[in-house]
Amino acid sequence: MAPERNENEGEDVVDNGVLATTDGTETTGIGIVEGVTAQVEVALPATFDDDDFDDDDFDDDDVVQGEDVTLVEIAPAHDARDPLPLAAEEPAPVASASVASASVASASAASVPAAAAKPAAVPAEPATPTDLDHHERVRPRTSEITLQSRRLGDFEVDRESSDLLTADRLLDPAHVVRPEPEGAWRHLVYTLSGRRINLGDSRHARARKQLDSRIAAPLTGGAKFVPVLSRKGGVGKTAVTTLLGMALADAREDRIIAVDANPDRGTLAERIGRPSGKTVRDLVRARADVHGFNDISQIVARDHTRLDVLASDSDPHVSEAFSDTDYRDVADVAAHFYSVVLTDTGTGIVHSVMQATLEHADELVIVAGLSVDEARLASETLTWLESNGYAERVRSAIVVLNTARPGAALVRADELDAHFRSRVRAVVRLPYDPHIASGSAISFRDLQPETREAARELAAVVVEGLRASSVAA
Repeated sequence: MAPERNENEGEDVVDNGVLATTDGTETTGIGIVEGVTAQVEVALPATFDDDDFDDDDFDDDDVVQGEDVTLVEIAPAHDARDPLPLAAEEPAPVASASVASASVASASAASVPAAAAKPAAVPAEPATPTDLDHHERVRPRTSEITLQSRRLGDFEVDRESSDLLTADRLLDPAHVVRPEPEGAWRHLVYTLSGRRINLGDSRHARARKQLDSRIAAPLTGGAKFVPVLSRKGGVGKTAVTTLLGMALADAREDRIIAVDANPDRGTLAERIGRPSGKTVRDLVRARADVHGFNDISQIVARDHTRLDVLASDSDPHVSEAFSDTDYRDVADVAAHFYSVVLTDTGTGIVHSVMQATLEHADELVIVAGLSVDEARLASETLTWLESNGYAERVRSAIVVLNTARPGAALVRADELDAHFRSRVRAVVRLPYDPHIASGSAISFRDLQPETREAARELAAVVVEGLRASSVAA
Protein backbone atom coordinates (compact mmCIF):
# COMPACT_ATOMS: atom_id res chain seq x y z
CA MET A 1 0.00 0.00 0.00
CA ALA A 2 1.59 3.25 -1.09
CA PRO A 3 2.22 5.88 1.62
CA GLU A 4 0.19 9.11 1.63
CA ARG A 5 1.88 12.17 0.14
CA ASN A 6 2.79 14.92 2.64
CA GLU A 7 0.40 17.84 2.21
CA ASN A 8 3.22 20.36 2.81
CA GLU A 9 5.25 19.10 -0.18
CA GLY A 10 5.02 20.83 -3.51
CA GLU A 11 3.77 19.41 -6.74
CA ASP A 12 7.34 18.89 -7.98
CA VAL A 13 8.28 16.51 -5.24
CA VAL A 14 8.87 13.01 -6.62
CA ASP A 15 7.17 10.15 -4.83
CA ASN A 16 10.09 7.76 -4.34
CA GLY A 17 8.63 5.57 -1.60
CA VAL A 18 10.62 7.25 1.25
CA LEU A 19 8.59 8.26 4.30
CA ALA A 20 9.51 11.60 5.80
CA THR A 21 7.98 10.70 9.19
CA THR A 22 6.28 7.82 10.90
CA ASP A 23 3.25 9.86 12.01
CA GLY A 24 0.06 8.93 10.31
CA THR A 25 1.49 6.14 8.20
CA GLU A 26 -0.87 3.42 7.06
CA THR A 27 1.38 0.59 5.97
CA THR A 28 2.69 -2.72 7.05
CA GLY A 29 5.50 -5.03 5.97
CA ILE A 30 8.94 -3.66 5.08
CA GLY A 31 9.46 -0.05 4.08
CA ILE A 32 11.95 2.77 4.32
CA VAL A 33 11.43 5.11 7.27
CA GLU A 34 13.62 8.23 7.52
CA GLY A 35 16.18 6.79 5.10
CA VAL A 36 16.59 3.43 6.83
CA THR A 37 15.00 0.00 6.34
CA ALA A 38 12.27 -0.90 8.84
CA GLN A 39 10.27 -4.07 9.43
CA VAL A 40 6.77 -4.21 10.88
CA GLU A 41 6.27 -6.73 13.63
CA VAL A 42 2.65 -7.85 14.22
CA ALA A 43 1.72 -9.33 17.57
CA LEU A 44 -0.11 -12.63 17.50
CA PRO A 45 -2.95 -13.75 19.80
CA ALA A 46 -1.99 -15.82 22.80
CA THR A 47 -4.44 -18.58 21.84
CA PHE A 48 -2.15 -19.71 18.96
CA ASP A 49 0.58 -22.22 19.60
CA ASP A 50 3.90 -21.97 17.90
CA ASP A 51 3.34 -25.29 16.24
CA ASP A 52 0.00 -24.19 14.79
CA PHE A 53 1.27 -20.89 13.49
CA ASP A 54 2.86 -20.51 10.08
CA ASP A 55 4.46 -17.39 8.75
CA ASP A 56 2.68 -17.95 5.50
CA ASP A 57 -0.72 -17.46 7.17
CA PHE A 58 -0.15 -13.73 6.91
CA ASP A 59 0.79 -11.82 3.80
CA ASP A 60 3.17 -8.96 3.79
CA ASP A 61 0.40 -6.61 2.67
CA ASP A 62 -2.13 -7.61 5.37
CA VAL A 63 -3.14 -4.95 7.91
CA VAL A 64 -4.16 -5.89 11.44
CA GLN A 65 -6.47 -3.37 13.09
CA GLY A 66 -6.57 -2.43 16.71
CA GLU A 67 -3.12 -3.69 17.70
CA ASP A 68 0.20 -2.05 18.35
CA VAL A 69 2.70 -2.21 15.57
CA THR A 70 6.43 -1.94 16.19
CA LEU A 71 8.81 -0.73 13.54
CA VAL A 72 12.25 -2.17 13.99
CA GLU A 73 15.12 -1.13 11.80
CA ILE A 74 17.14 -3.79 10.02
CA ALA A 75 20.53 -2.81 8.77
CA PRO A 76 20.65 -3.30 4.99
CA ALA A 77 22.83 -6.12 3.76
CA HIS A 78 26.03 -5.06 2.09
CA ASP A 79 26.04 -5.54 -1.64
CA ALA A 80 29.29 -6.90 -3.07
CA ARG A 81 28.96 -4.50 -5.95
CA ASP A 82 28.96 -1.41 -3.63
CA PRO A 83 32.22 -0.10 -2.20
CA LEU A 84 32.97 -0.96 1.41
CA PRO A 85 32.26 1.86 3.91
CA LEU A 86 35.19 3.77 5.30
CA ALA A 87 36.32 2.93 8.81
CA ALA A 88 35.82 6.53 9.96
CA GLU A 89 32.16 6.59 9.02
CA GLU A 90 29.66 6.18 11.86
CA PRO A 91 27.11 3.39 11.52
CA ALA A 92 23.59 4.50 10.72
CA PRO A 93 21.45 5.02 13.86
CA VAL A 94 18.78 2.52 14.65
CA ALA A 95 15.35 4.10 14.38
CA SER A 96 12.37 2.71 16.17
CA ALA A 97 8.90 4.11 16.32
CA SER A 98 5.60 3.06 17.78
CA VAL A 99 2.50 3.61 15.83
CA ALA A 100 -0.68 3.85 17.85
CA SER A 101 -3.44 1.43 17.27
CA ALA A 102 -5.70 4.28 16.31
CA SER A 103 -3.46 5.14 13.40
CA VAL A 104 -3.57 1.58 12.20
CA ALA A 105 -7.30 1.43 12.74
CA SER A 106 -7.84 4.44 10.47
CA ALA A 107 -7.31 2.19 7.47
CA SER A 108 -10.57 1.45 5.68
CA ALA A 109 -11.98 -2.03 6.23
CA ALA A 110 -13.28 -2.02 2.67
CA SER A 111 -9.77 -1.65 1.23
CA VAL A 112 -8.47 -4.68 3.15
CA PRO A 113 -11.37 -7.08 3.58
CA ALA A 114 -9.07 -10.03 4.16
CA ALA A 115 -7.75 -8.56 7.40
CA ALA A 116 -11.18 -8.52 9.02
CA ALA A 117 -11.42 -12.29 8.74
CA LYS A 118 -8.20 -12.90 10.63
CA PRO A 119 -8.16 -13.33 14.43
CA ALA A 120 -7.17 -10.46 16.66
CA ALA A 121 -3.51 -10.22 17.48
CA VAL A 122 -2.11 -9.98 20.98
CA PRO A 123 0.91 -7.95 22.00
CA ALA A 124 4.18 -9.77 21.51
CA GLU A 125 7.51 -9.51 23.20
CA PRO A 126 10.11 -7.26 21.60
CA ALA A 127 11.84 -9.05 18.78
CA THR A 128 15.45 -10.04 19.21
CA PRO A 129 18.05 -9.84 16.45
CA THR A 130 17.88 -13.61 16.13
CA ASP A 131 14.13 -13.46 15.58
CA LEU A 132 14.61 -10.69 13.07
CA ASP A 133 17.04 -12.80 11.09
CA HIS A 134 14.59 -15.68 11.27
CA HIS A 135 11.63 -13.65 10.01
CA GLU A 136 13.54 -11.77 7.35
CA ARG A 137 12.60 -13.01 3.90
CA VAL A 138 15.17 -13.08 1.14
CA ARG A 139 13.71 -13.03 -2.35
CA PRO A 140 16.03 -13.73 -5.32
CA ARG A 141 16.32 -11.14 -7.98
CA THR A 142 14.67 -12.16 -11.20
CA SER A 143 17.54 -10.68 -13.17
CA GLU A 144 19.96 -13.24 -11.68
CA ILE A 145 17.93 -16.30 -12.76
CA THR A 146 19.74 -18.19 -15.52
CA LEU A 147 17.53 -19.56 -18.29
CA GLN A 148 18.75 -22.83 -19.81
CA SER A 149 17.49 -24.63 -22.85
CA ARG A 150 16.77 -28.32 -22.44
CA ARG A 151 16.22 -31.18 -24.80
CA LEU A 152 12.94 -32.99 -25.02
CA GLY A 153 14.33 -35.95 -23.13
CA ASP A 154 15.20 -33.74 -20.14
CA PHE A 155 11.56 -32.88 -19.59
CA GLU A 156 10.22 -36.36 -20.29
CA VAL A 157 12.08 -38.43 -17.73
CA ASP A 158 10.31 -41.71 -18.46
CA ARG A 159 10.87 -41.56 -22.20
CA GLU A 160 13.34 -44.11 -23.64
CA SER A 161 15.26 -43.91 -26.87
CA SER A 162 15.51 -46.73 -29.40
CA ASP A 163 19.13 -47.55 -28.57
CA LEU A 164 17.97 -49.04 -25.25
CA LEU A 165 16.21 -51.88 -27.10
CA THR A 166 19.21 -54.19 -27.12
CA ALA A 167 19.23 -57.93 -27.61
CA ASP A 168 20.60 -58.50 -24.10
CA ARG A 169 17.60 -56.67 -22.66
CA LEU A 170 14.81 -58.06 -24.81
CA LEU A 171 15.79 -61.66 -25.52
CA ASP A 172 15.15 -64.29 -22.90
CA PRO A 173 18.40 -66.22 -22.29
CA ALA A 174 16.40 -69.40 -21.86
CA HIS A 175 15.11 -69.14 -25.42
CA VAL A 176 18.20 -67.80 -27.17
CA VAL A 177 19.52 -70.38 -29.62
CA ARG A 178 23.27 -70.79 -29.24
CA PRO A 179 25.28 -71.75 -32.31
CA GLU A 180 25.91 -75.41 -32.87
CA PRO A 181 29.01 -76.63 -31.02
CA GLU A 182 32.09 -77.64 -32.96
CA GLY A 183 33.65 -80.97 -32.10
CA ALA A 184 32.64 -84.53 -32.93
CA TRP A 185 31.18 -85.78 -29.65
CA ARG A 186 29.94 -82.34 -28.56
CA HIS A 187 27.93 -82.06 -31.74
CA LEU A 188 26.68 -85.65 -31.26
CA VAL A 189 25.37 -84.83 -27.77
CA TYR A 190 23.76 -81.69 -29.14
CA THR A 191 21.99 -83.65 -31.88
CA LEU A 192 20.83 -86.60 -29.72
CA SER A 193 19.41 -84.26 -27.07
CA GLY A 194 17.20 -82.57 -29.59
CA ARG A 195 19.38 -79.42 -29.52
CA ARG A 196 18.70 -78.97 -25.81
CA ILE A 197 22.19 -79.78 -24.48
CA ASN A 198 24.88 -77.49 -25.87
CA LEU A 199 28.32 -78.12 -24.38
CA GLY A 200 29.97 -75.39 -26.42
CA ASP A 201 32.91 -75.59 -28.77
CA SER A 202 35.84 -77.84 -28.24
CA ARG A 203 39.23 -76.48 -27.18
CA HIS A 204 40.54 -76.68 -30.73
CA ALA A 205 37.54 -74.79 -32.10
CA ARG A 206 37.89 -72.06 -29.50
CA ALA A 207 41.59 -71.65 -30.33
CA ARG A 208 40.78 -71.41 -34.04
CA LYS A 209 38.14 -68.76 -33.48
CA GLN A 210 40.48 -66.81 -31.23
CA LEU A 211 43.13 -66.87 -33.94
CA ASP A 212 40.56 -65.69 -36.47
CA SER A 213 39.77 -62.77 -34.21
CA ARG A 214 43.45 -61.81 -33.99
CA ILE A 215 43.87 -61.86 -37.75
CA ALA A 216 40.64 -59.97 -38.42
CA ALA A 217 41.42 -57.17 -35.94
CA PRO A 218 40.73 -53.76 -37.52
CA LEU A 219 43.58 -51.63 -38.81
CA THR A 220 43.42 -47.85 -38.53
CA GLY A 221 44.89 -45.35 -40.94
CA GLY A 222 45.79 -45.91 -44.56
CA ALA A 223 47.19 -48.92 -46.36
CA LYS A 224 49.89 -50.94 -44.59
CA PHE A 225 52.95 -52.13 -46.53
CA VAL A 226 54.72 -55.35 -45.49
CA PRO A 227 57.72 -56.40 -47.62
CA VAL A 228 59.12 -59.95 -47.41
CA LEU A 229 62.94 -59.93 -47.62
CA SER A 230 65.68 -62.48 -48.16
CA ARG A 231 69.30 -62.20 -49.26
CA LYS A 232 69.45 -65.75 -50.57
CA GLY A 233 67.29 -67.48 -53.12
CA GLY A 234 65.64 -70.83 -52.53
CA VAL A 235 64.67 -70.21 -48.88
CA GLY A 236 60.95 -69.93 -49.66
CA LYS A 237 60.46 -66.14 -49.78
CA THR A 238 57.75 -66.33 -52.46
CA ALA A 239 56.00 -69.22 -50.69
CA VAL A 240 55.98 -67.27 -47.42
CA THR A 241 54.52 -64.23 -49.19
CA THR A 242 51.79 -66.41 -50.71
CA LEU A 243 50.89 -68.14 -47.45
CA LEU A 244 50.83 -64.88 -45.53
CA GLY A 245 48.57 -63.24 -48.11
CA MET A 246 46.19 -66.21 -48.19
CA ALA A 247 45.92 -66.35 -44.39
CA LEU A 248 45.14 -62.63 -44.24
CA ALA A 249 42.64 -62.66 -47.09
CA ASP A 250 40.88 -65.77 -45.77
CA ALA A 251 40.15 -64.27 -42.31
CA ARG A 252 39.80 -60.56 -43.00
CA GLU A 253 36.97 -58.65 -44.67
CA ASP A 254 39.11 -55.97 -46.29
CA ARG A 255 41.23 -56.32 -49.44
CA ILE A 256 44.74 -57.80 -49.48
CA ILE A 257 47.17 -57.63 -52.41
CA ALA A 258 50.59 -59.16 -52.98
CA VAL A 259 52.88 -57.34 -55.42
CA ASP A 260 55.70 -59.20 -57.13
CA ALA A 261 58.56 -56.68 -57.23
CA ASN A 262 61.28 -59.17 -58.13
CA PRO A 263 63.44 -57.74 -60.94
CA ASP A 264 64.56 -61.25 -61.89
CA ARG A 265 61.20 -62.59 -63.09
CA GLY A 266 59.27 -63.46 -59.96
CA THR A 267 56.97 -66.48 -59.69
CA LEU A 268 54.39 -65.13 -57.26
CA ALA A 269 51.50 -65.21 -59.76
CA GLU A 270 52.24 -68.84 -60.55
CA ARG A 271 51.65 -69.80 -56.93
CA ILE A 272 47.94 -68.97 -57.03
CA GLY A 273 47.11 -70.82 -60.26
CA ARG A 274 44.90 -68.07 -61.69
CA PRO A 275 47.13 -65.70 -63.63
CA SER A 276 45.45 -62.76 -65.33
CA GLY A 277 48.07 -62.24 -68.01
CA LYS A 278 48.70 -58.67 -66.78
CA THR A 279 51.76 -57.49 -64.87
CA VAL A 280 52.98 -54.56 -62.83
CA ARG A 281 54.08 -52.94 -66.09
CA ASP A 282 50.45 -52.85 -67.26
CA LEU A 283 49.42 -51.12 -64.04
CA VAL A 284 52.19 -48.56 -64.40
CA ARG A 285 51.07 -47.70 -67.92
CA ALA A 286 47.36 -47.58 -67.02
CA ARG A 287 47.63 -45.91 -63.60
CA ALA A 288 46.13 -42.66 -64.93
CA ASP A 289 43.05 -44.56 -66.16
CA VAL A 290 42.38 -46.38 -62.90
CA HIS A 291 39.37 -44.63 -61.35
CA GLY A 292 37.78 -47.50 -59.43
CA PHE A 293 38.34 -51.02 -58.18
CA ASN A 294 36.86 -52.50 -61.36
CA ASP A 295 39.72 -50.97 -63.32
CA ILE A 296 42.41 -52.53 -61.15
CA SER A 297 40.59 -55.87 -60.85
CA GLN A 298 41.14 -56.42 -64.58
CA ILE A 299 44.90 -56.35 -64.03
CA VAL A 300 45.35 -58.38 -60.84
CA ALA A 301 44.73 -62.10 -60.36
CA ARG A 302 42.62 -63.48 -57.49
CA ASP A 303 42.61 -66.87 -55.81
CA HIS A 304 39.84 -68.58 -53.85
CA THR A 305 40.85 -66.87 -50.57
CA ARG A 306 40.26 -63.44 -52.23
CA LEU A 307 43.98 -62.66 -52.33
CA ASP A 308 44.87 -60.38 -55.26
CA VAL A 309 48.26 -60.82 -56.88
CA LEU A 310 50.05 -58.39 -59.18
CA ALA A 311 52.54 -60.38 -61.24
CA SER A 312 55.96 -59.27 -62.43
CA ASP A 313 57.10 -59.34 -66.06
CA SER A 314 58.17 -62.67 -67.39
CA ASP A 315 60.91 -61.10 -69.51
CA PRO A 316 63.99 -60.52 -67.31
CA HIS A 317 65.05 -57.52 -69.42
CA VAL A 318 61.71 -55.80 -68.87
CA SER A 319 61.71 -56.77 -65.19
CA GLU A 320 65.08 -55.18 -64.66
CA ALA A 321 63.67 -51.92 -65.99
CA PHE A 322 61.10 -51.92 -63.15
CA SER A 323 62.59 -49.15 -60.98
CA ASP A 324 61.85 -47.60 -57.61
CA THR A 325 59.81 -44.89 -59.36
CA ASP A 326 57.60 -47.55 -60.93
CA TYR A 327 57.14 -49.19 -57.54
CA ARG A 328 56.06 -45.89 -56.00
CA ASP A 329 53.45 -45.51 -58.76
CA VAL A 330 52.15 -49.01 -58.13
CA ALA A 331 52.14 -48.42 -54.37
CA ASP A 332 50.11 -45.22 -54.75
CA VAL A 333 47.44 -47.01 -56.78
CA ALA A 334 47.34 -50.03 -54.45
CA ALA A 335 47.04 -47.81 -51.37
CA HIS A 336 43.69 -46.47 -52.66
CA PHE A 337 42.02 -49.88 -52.91
CA TYR A 338 43.77 -52.23 -50.42
CA SER A 339 44.30 -52.29 -46.67
CA VAL A 340 47.44 -54.45 -46.66
CA VAL A 341 50.02 -54.49 -49.47
CA LEU A 342 52.53 -57.36 -49.36
CA THR A 343 55.67 -57.08 -51.47
CA ASP A 344 57.66 -60.07 -52.67
CA THR A 345 61.06 -58.44 -53.10
CA GLY A 346 63.89 -59.72 -55.20
CA THR A 347 66.89 -61.63 -53.93
CA GLY A 348 69.24 -59.29 -52.09
CA ILE A 349 68.66 -55.88 -50.62
CA VAL A 350 70.47 -53.56 -52.99
CA HIS A 351 68.51 -53.99 -56.21
CA SER A 352 66.66 -51.16 -57.96
CA VAL A 353 63.29 -51.54 -56.14
CA MET A 354 64.54 -52.11 -52.58
CA GLN A 355 64.94 -48.44 -51.66
CA ALA A 356 61.33 -47.58 -52.45
CA THR A 357 60.16 -50.80 -50.79
CA LEU A 358 61.85 -49.97 -47.51
CA GLU A 359 60.56 -46.39 -47.61
CA HIS A 360 56.96 -47.59 -47.68
CA ALA A 361 57.46 -50.45 -45.20
CA ASP A 362 55.36 -50.46 -42.04
CA GLU A 363 56.65 -53.88 -40.95
CA LEU A 364 59.37 -56.23 -42.20
CA VAL A 365 59.27 -60.02 -42.65
CA ILE A 366 62.68 -61.69 -43.10
CA VAL A 367 62.82 -65.31 -44.31
CA ALA A 368 65.64 -67.54 -43.10
CA GLY A 369 66.40 -71.16 -44.01
CA LEU A 370 67.41 -73.89 -41.59
CA SER A 371 71.07 -74.04 -42.56
CA VAL A 372 74.16 -72.29 -41.30
CA ASP A 373 74.72 -70.06 -44.35
CA GLU A 374 71.02 -69.19 -44.75
CA ALA A 375 70.67 -68.27 -41.07
CA ARG A 376 73.85 -66.22 -41.18
CA LEU A 377 72.68 -64.28 -44.27
CA ALA A 378 69.39 -63.51 -42.55
CA SER A 379 71.21 -62.20 -39.49
CA GLU A 380 73.50 -60.09 -41.68
CA THR A 381 70.40 -58.66 -43.37
CA LEU A 382 69.23 -57.40 -40.01
CA THR A 383 72.64 -55.86 -39.40
CA TRP A 384 72.58 -54.09 -42.78
CA LEU A 385 69.12 -52.69 -42.07
CA GLU A 386 70.19 -51.43 -38.65
CA SER A 387 73.24 -49.74 -40.17
CA ASN A 388 71.22 -47.99 -42.88
CA GLY A 389 68.60 -46.25 -40.77
CA TYR A 390 66.03 -49.02 -40.26
CA ALA A 391 66.90 -50.05 -36.70
CA GLU A 392 63.37 -49.37 -35.47
CA ARG A 393 61.92 -51.52 -38.24
CA VAL A 394 64.29 -54.34 -37.27
CA ARG A 395 63.14 -54.29 -33.64
CA SER A 396 59.53 -54.72 -34.76
CA ALA A 397 60.35 -57.21 -37.56
CA ILE A 398 59.37 -60.88 -37.85
CA VAL A 399 61.72 -63.69 -38.80
CA VAL A 400 60.25 -66.79 -40.45
CA LEU A 401 62.28 -69.98 -40.07
CA ASN A 402 61.15 -71.87 -43.15
CA THR A 403 61.77 -75.59 -43.44
CA ALA A 404 62.19 -75.98 -47.18
CA ARG A 405 63.56 -79.55 -47.15
CA PRO A 406 62.05 -82.74 -45.73
CA GLY A 407 63.55 -84.66 -42.90
CA ALA A 408 65.31 -83.47 -39.80
CA ALA A 409 66.97 -80.07 -39.98
CA LEU A 410 70.77 -79.96 -39.99
CA VAL A 411 70.86 -77.13 -37.47
CA ARG A 412 69.23 -76.79 -34.10
CA ALA A 413 66.10 -74.72 -34.63
CA ASP A 414 65.90 -73.75 -30.97
CA GLU A 415 69.27 -72.02 -31.16
CA LEU A 416 68.20 -70.09 -34.25
CA ASP A 417 64.97 -69.15 -32.53
CA ALA A 418 66.82 -67.79 -29.50
CA HIS A 419 69.27 -65.85 -31.68
CA PHE A 420 66.67 -64.06 -33.75
CA ARG A 421 64.37 -63.35 -30.80
CA SER A 422 67.18 -61.30 -29.30
CA ARG A 423 67.06 -59.01 -32.33
CA VAL A 424 63.47 -58.92 -33.61
CA ARG A 425 59.96 -58.84 -32.16
CA ALA A 426 58.80 -62.36 -33.08
CA VAL A 427 59.94 -65.61 -34.69
CA VAL A 428 57.54 -67.98 -36.50
CA ARG A 429 58.46 -71.50 -37.63
CA LEU A 430 56.99 -72.79 -40.88
CA PRO A 431 57.08 -76.59 -41.20
CA TYR A 432 57.84 -78.52 -44.32
CA ASP A 433 54.87 -79.17 -46.59
CA PRO A 434 55.12 -81.27 -49.75
CA HIS A 435 52.32 -79.25 -51.30
CA ILE A 436 54.54 -76.16 -51.15
CA ALA A 437 57.75 -77.97 -52.03
CA SER A 438 56.24 -79.15 -55.33
CA GLY A 439 56.50 -75.61 -56.69
CA SER A 440 53.00 -75.66 -58.16
CA ALA A 441 50.00 -73.51 -57.33
CA ILE A 442 49.17 -73.43 -53.63
CA SER A 443 45.68 -74.19 -52.40
CA PHE A 444 45.28 -72.93 -48.86
CA ARG A 445 42.72 -75.60 -48.00
CA ASP A 446 44.98 -78.40 -49.21
CA LEU A 447 47.85 -77.52 -46.91
CA GLN A 448 48.67 -79.70 -43.96
CA PRO A 449 46.96 -78.49 -40.76
CA GLU A 450 50.31 -77.64 -39.16
CA THR A 451 51.35 -75.54 -42.16
CA ARG A 452 48.03 -73.74 -42.34
CA GLU A 453 48.14 -73.07 -38.60
CA ALA A 454 51.67 -71.66 -38.85
CA ALA A 455 50.64 -69.36 -41.72
CA ARG A 456 47.67 -68.10 -39.72
CA GLU A 457 49.88 -67.49 -36.70
CA LEU A 458 52.23 -65.47 -38.92
CA ALA A 459 49.29 -63.43 -40.16
CA ALA A 460 48.12 -62.76 -36.60
CA VAL A 461 51.58 -61.60 -35.52
CA VAL A 462 51.80 -59.30 -38.55
CA VAL A 463 48.41 -57.72 -37.77
CA GLU A 464 49.35 -57.21 -34.13
CA GLY A 465 52.53 -55.45 -35.19
CA LEU A 466 50.67 -53.20 -37.61
CA ARG A 467 48.14 -52.28 -34.94
CA ALA A 468 50.92 -51.50 -32.46
CA SER A 469 52.71 -49.27 -34.96
CA SER A 470 49.46 -47.40 -35.68
CA VAL A 471 48.92 -46.70 -31.98
CA ALA A 472 52.53 -45.57 -31.53
CA ALA A 473 52.24 -43.23 -34.51
